[in-house]
Amino acid sequence: MIIIKNKYSFSELILTIYALICTKLFYRGARLIRRPVFMRGKSSMEFGVGLTTGHACRFDLLGENQKTLVIGKHCEMGDNVHIVAHEKVVIGDNCLMASKIFISDTNHGEYSGTNQSSPDIPPNKRPLTTSPVFIGDNVWIGENVCVLPGVSIGDGSIIGANSVVNKDIPENCIMAGAPAKAVKFYNTSTHLWERVND
Repeated sequence: MIIIKNKYSFSELILTIYALICTKLFYRGARLIRRPVFMRGKSSMEFGVGLTTGHACRFDLLGENQKTLVIGKHCEMGDNVHIVAHEKVVIGDNCLMASKIFISDTNHGEYSGTNQSSPDIPPNKRPLTTSPVFIGDNVWIGENVCVLPGVSIGDGSIIGANSVVNKDIPENCIMAGAPAKAVKFYNTSTHLWERVND
C-alpha cells in the first residue's frame, strides 16, 4: 500500500488560506469553499456543516422563498462540479463527489407526454421543465458523471466515472456506464460487493 501525503505549493497554500477566510465570512458552517465559486441564487441553497468544494464549482439555483438545493452534512465535492436546481436537488449526508460532475433537475423543453417541444424552436427558447433529483446518504459519485432530472440515487451507492444516470438507482449498488447499469450490489449477509449476473 502506498500512502501519499498531500503537500500544497506556496501559492496554493495562500489561495487556500484566502478561500478559508472567505468561507468563514460568507458560508458559515462550511469547511472550505475553494475559489472561484460561481453562485446564482445563493439564498436558495441550504447546506449542513462541513461542506467542502473544489475550485470552480458552479451552482445555478432558482427559488423564490424556497430552498431548491439542499446539501447534507460533511459532503465533499471536487473541482468543476455544476449543479442546476430550479425545483429541487437534495443531496444527503457524507456524500463524496469527484470533479467535473453535472447534476440537474432542469431541461430545455419537454420530450415525453402529449405536449412535446418542437425541434423547430431553438433549444434556448423552449420552456424549462423540471423534475426533482434526490441523492441519498454516503453516495460516492465518480469523475465526469452526469445525473439527469427526475433521478433518485439510493443510500450507499457508487456511480462509476463517466456514467450517465437517467433512471433511479437502488441503495447499496455500484452503477457504471452510459446509461448507468448495475455492476455490483452489497450483500448485507456476506458483507461483500457481489457482481451482478448477466
